[in-house]
Amino acid sequence: MTFSIAARCTRTGQFGVAVTSSSPAVAARCAHVRAGVGAVCSQNVTDPRLGSRLLDLLGAGSSATSAVREVVVTEPCVEYRQLTAVGAQGPGAVYSGARALGRYAEAVGPDAVAAGNLLSGPGVPQAMLDAFATDPAAPLGRRLVDALAAGAAAGGEEGPVRSAGLLVADDVAWPVTDLRVDWTDGDPVAELATLWTVWEPQADAYVRRALAPGDAPSYGVPGDE
Repeated sequence: MTFSIAARCTRTGQFGVAVTSSSPAVAARCAHVRAGVGAVCSQNVTDPRLGSRLLDLLGAGSSATSAVREVVVTEPCVEYRQLTAVGAQGPGAVYSGARALGRYAEAVGPDAVAAGNLLSGPGVPQAMLDAFATDPAAPLGRRLVDALAAGAAAGGEEGPVRSAGLLVADDVAWPVTDLRVDWTDGDPVAELATLWTVWEPQADAYVRRALAPGDAPSYGVPGDE
């Protein structure tokens, strides 16, 4: 019911995830990022606890491959899960359980991992990685949104998707980008792209308002001087 990409930006050190699904509020359950540590997805028949566990393993020094392997060999019901992970160094990793839904596929690139289930065709994850690699100088959020759009253009899910989300972690304790389309009868990937165009010019200012409000730019609303 889902296709996603987890990635790092070697230029900025950021980590991010973009995900879309036919089920509601997909990012709330499937997308996980942690500053300085990594980006992971726990999807298919989703267990959100596995996302936190993968990040904990990455934070403790495990490679993405070792972290995914540790979860696979120790978690019950893992055959229902699809997992991706990207850490601070080394290649990403992916696992698709034997009971993943419908047609499932995965692809691993130098700095990103894409995977999906109930896909229209096996080329969707690779199309996402190809789009992600197109402009390494672009902001990570934009690259992830473009990758998600490329997956949709390559066929995406067999049925319509209804929700989408984008998470980006930088060097603060909270995600510097957390955008959600939790349900729509329209195109959640396109709506997410619109949200990103609104958010991108303001993202740094919101971090500055948190860390140093006296030096941060105004909101531009009445009474804000």
